[in-house]
Amino acid sequence: FLLNLPNVFFLSLVALNLCITKQTPVICFTVDGDPHFIISVPQKEDAICFNINEKPGDVLSLINDPVTGITVNGELIGDKRANSDANSQNTYFGKLGIANKYLNLKVTVTSEKITIQNGNEKTAFTWLDSVTLQQEGLTLIINKEKNLVLSMGDGASFVIVLHQVWKKHPLHQDFLGLYTLKSHKLSEQTHGLLGQFFHPIDFTILEIHPGSDPKKPDATMIIKNKELTVTRGWQKDYRKDPKHGIDIPCWFVHNNGAGLIDGVHTDYLVSSLF
Repeated sequence: FLLNLPNVFFLSLVALNLCITKQTPVICFTVDGDPHFIISVPQKEDAICFNINEKPGDVLSLINDPVTGITVNGELIGDKRANSDANSQNTYFGKLGIANKYLNLKVTVTSEKITIQNGNEKTAFTWLDSVTLQQEGLTLIINKEKNLVLSMGDGASFVIVLHQVWKKHPLHQDFLGLYTLKSHKLSEQTHGLLGQFFHPIDFTILEIHPGSDPKKPDATMIIKNKELTVTRGWQKDYRKDPKHGIDIPCWFVHNNGAGLIDGVHTDYLVSSLF
């Protein structure tokens, strides 16, 4: 059934605060921006981050859990005007596909609309809507032109943040960010660029020394029995401030997360959203 509730935004804030309340064991794993990934490591009170550089139109596997049947894939878009240097093309998530194959549910989110396919039935909303939708196995809350909170079955919940730019901007387009809640509800077999980090991970930082940027020191990270050169930096968390974001300190792993992610980043390219 569909409800238009005056307290929709309050409900969403409660869900968002699960990521940042110290009394809860829930940890957020995020992908946003160009696209940059932030991996929380609570026992270190720190975070690891990395970027993925691929082409507009490519689809990345973010979360894949064969036990719960939940998958999340993201399709990249680029700037309106391609840079003359193809290697420096900015990319963002323009479309996200979240599915639960056991519930026969698919949710497609773009910067313009949200489409829910439940079996053969389709329901569509725009970002101008403020609604709560509850169906069997699905709860979806849309906060007008801000974000949506999505839960499927007993699995994890997700927050998708809408980033809007000036419509006449000569370069940039609207794009999406993905934030996970209750990731502990997914199985130990969960994988994907984000999903693989839902399992415990640890690291050690050694030999902090000046880097090429005096404000961002380099260091050696010991992780997965490997030594990686990492850089201290910041990434934006847009949960509280979708427009400007909040800087989160993290250790940045270079070269598309090489040595941190399982395999290489091209292993996570998939053919379609679903």
